[in-house]
Amino acid sequence: MTGRPAAFLDRDGVLIEDSGYPHRPEDLKLIPGAAAAVRRMKDAGYRTIIVTNQSGVARGLFSEERMHAFNAELVARLAQDGAVIDAVYACPFHEKAVEARYRHPDHPDRKPNPGMLLRAIADHGLDPARSFIIGDRESDLQAGVRAGVAGHLFEGGDLDAFVRDAVLGQG
Repeated sequence: MTGRPAAFLDRDGVLIEDSGYPHRPEDLKLIPGAAAAVRRMKDAGYRTIIVTNQSGVARGLFSEERMHAFNAELVARLAQDGAVIDAVYACPFHEKAVEARYRHPDHPDRKPNPGMLLRAIADHGLDPARSFIIGDRESDLQAGVRAGVAGHLFEGGDLDAFVRDAVLGQG
């Protein structure tokens, strides 16, 4: 018996505009087509999981609590449009962290390392061979490769059109 397929989604630059360490409610600006894309992936049978590096915590720009609250706000905002996120994995670690507890030279969760994806695969019984990651950076795709997950580079525009045409081939 194989696990379910998953759509791993980077947060900044894929689901929301990357305004440079977004963490305040006013920073939450959905990428065009984000909610429709999540609905499309759910309708196609994918678990939808956010995997996001959040070095702003390590850099002292905002707290881990603020990061979790912002992620919860994003999940709630998508849900208002009928787009369900199954889980959020965030990595607040960075090699140049100002606070020692977040300092790590190469944390296994920090993309391009696959830790967040591997934990999600184990936690949710997912099938990496039937899963994919959508990211806006090569490090996102490298995390996918290292976890045995196909990668798709999103370079902007309408996320739903990208998912329909380039990822799911429904266009």
